Amino acid sequence: MDELLGKKIPYSALAEQAVIGAMFFDPNCVPEVLEMLRADDFYIKQNKDIYETMYSMFSYGQRIDTVTVLNQMKVRGVYSDDSEKYIAEILQVTPTAAGVKEYAAIVRDKALLRRLGQTADEINDMVYNGTGEAEVMLEAAERKIFALRQGRDVGGLMPISAVVQNVFDDLSAAADSGSKIPGISTGLPDLDRMILGLNKSELILIAARPGMGKTSIALNMALYAAMNLNKTVAMFSLEMSREQLVTRLLSRAALIPSQNLLTGQLSEQQWVDISNAAQTLSATNIKIDDNPSLSVSDMNAQCRRVKGLDLVVIDYLQLMQSAGSGHTWSNESRTQAVSDISRMLKIMAKELNVPVICLSQLSRANESRTDKRPVLSDLRESGAIEQDADVVIGLYRDGYYNKECENPNLAEAIILKNRKGATGTVELAWLPEFTSFSSCEKRHEDEY
Repeated sequence: MDELLGKKIPYSALAEQAVIGAMFFDPNCVPEVLEMLRADDFYIKQNKDIYETMYSMFSYGQRIDTVTVLNQMKVRGVYSDDSEKYIAEILQVTPTAAGVKEYAAIVRDKALLRRLGQTADEINDMVYNGTGEAEVMLEAAERKIFALRQGRDVGGLMPISAVVQNVFDDLSAAADSGSKIPGISTGLPDLDRMILGLNKSELILIAARPGMGKTSIALNMALYAAMNLNKTVAMFSLEMSREQLVTRLLSRAALIPSQNLLTGQLSEQQWVDISNAAQTLSATNIKIDDNPSLSVSDMNAQCRRVKGLDLVVIDYLQLMQSAGSGHTWSNESRTQAVSDISRMLKIMAKELNVPVICLSQLSRANESRTDKRPVLSDLRESGAIEQDADVVIGLYRDGYYNKECENPNLAEAIILKNRKGATGTVELAWLPEFTSFSSCEKRHEDEY
């Protein structure tokens, strides 16, 4: 259709053929090509079918040559009468396998230009058809452009063969990593064993009554990811200022009581420790926004601009404005607002393809029970939150309610929902002087 309208579609038939030919000439270059290209990057259908066949064969460890590929094309139902002749033609026009990266780069560049053109047309149609408010259309446009930068499409049906290959690649990466958990470690080994770390596209909800340690455990996880795993972390604090958050992080990193940092009463050695901790913390890639009136759309827009983002932390859900509506709870249903926010947070986690930790207040329902441990129904406006979250962790400390209890610093991270496995309780040690948590079983820490 574009060609009929006089538009020249970006593609290079010669580069596409050269990539496939190089893969036939030198099977050792196949892994390099697979890292750079996917089947949809090929514009000519014959090239796409051949490449997809070779991709599948490589994933399952099958030998790649003209005979095996043609046979597999018959199995996959993409063989035609001129397939053999076409592959012979490809082998004739391919100059050498040495330049395969350059050929692949050309194919990838042309594919990106085609997607950019398609996205521009979609944005134009959306604008000129008047299908929504300006802010909504801007958000949709940003989402589409971000998807292009990430090298993926927004929505659309994908063949299960391509999904199987993605899963296979993830399995191979997990096996090669040598880690016992697929996600980012929380820094709390016992908790990692239950939830398998913080995984891509997951919404992890940490819920508790005020003063129970929600912010503290989230900062624990963020600090561990940034300092120990060199991850890029974005933090949105709607309650505390940047300075308050960093004071807590310094207290944890330097192992100096937070009270001492707040009053400035530090010994000579503590000044040295805090200086070292500040230097280490400054070298991490943690970004903080303490704007108290952010919406999910605002956060999403900022996160899209963070290169190599690995983790998002939000403190906390009930303080946020409704997702993209621009309204606050004074003029809309509080329950509906939280439903919008939780749904948009899950969409944000999927779009960014990173774990999103969101903190949430519990209602007072547990205060009237004998056993005050949190349950899912204690979540404020809990229906939508329960549905959207992949993992829900409720924090509980007996010492919070009973100062005379046997161990006031024993905390429980209660896994109330876990899409990847079982629910249960993980015991943690509460360190009030550092407003932090640690694992009760130190002997396991070396396993990670």
